[in-house]
Amino acid sequence: MKLLSIVKVAVLALPLVLVSCKSHKNATTNNKFTIKKGELVSNVQENAQTGKFLTSKVKFSIEYGPQKLTLTGNLRMRRHDVIRLQLMAFGFVEAGRIEMTKEYVLIMDRINKQYLKVPWMSVDFLRNSGVDFNTIQSLFWNELFVPESVNVNSPKEKGTGPYNMMESGDDMILNLESSKLDYSWLVDKYTAQIKMANIMYKDRVNGNSQLNWDYEQFKPLNKTQFPHKHMITLTTGGKEVKLGMTMNKIGSDTEWEPRTSISNKYREVSVDDILRRFMDL
Repeated sequence: MKLLSIVKVAVLALPLVLVSCKSHKNATTNNKFTIKKGELVSNVQENAQTGKFLTSKVKFSIEYGPQKLTLTGNLRMRRHDVIRLQLMAFGFVEAGRIEMTKEYVLIMDRINKQYLKVPWMSVDFLRNSGVDFNTIQSLFWNELFVPESVNVNSPKEKGTGPYNMMESGDDMILNLESSKLDYSWLVDKYTAQIKMANIMYKDRVNGNSQLNWDYEQFKPLNKTQFPHKHMITLTTGGKEVKLGMTMNKIGSDTEWEPRTSISNKYREVSVDDILRRFMDL
């Protein structure tokens, strides 16, 4: 696969397939461990970052079939507002940009001067699966979340949310289920760090899609720990894309424009065009 095609996979895959996954780890029982669900959930929530901004240089690794590529880029996030990924080709040319806000998803193909900008709910599988900006934000920030598709009015334990909990060796699994989605988090039982987030989107017609988001290399950031390495595996329609993000020079820069202006030199394409191009790669 040529460089341009692999770059396209990276630009298109992340926002378009973030709809899926369930942990494949087998749960085991350890009767000696007695942590309560409320205590575990509280400890996980205390590990969350409290800052509003997070910026970082990023090294991206992309695997699609036998092809592998390493790119550099930037990650900029402003909590409850925007997540932006810039992918660089050859180290200095911005090949693509992904910008996600509460209102829209923007995908820019800098090489071919094309873009897609749509509301979250206009993308069928995002609307059907209940995946929204808050879900994606929690994955990037290494946090728990309760999707809108899950009934929070009848929690199994007061004050702890509707999470199910089971043990898996030295880890705990927190799980949420809805009619079409299973959400799971693998949590270190001693540090309460989220080591993996999983979502499975169940589709009887087109087959299940899966997202597996692993967190590694926890290092001090502000008053807690934050994973500097994120490994994302996207599986849908028999295709698998692996994206790795290794962060360095993490900071809290506020001097950047939170919205991208689109030049009139760019041509707008449809959701179907983007999806078709992704599936044909």
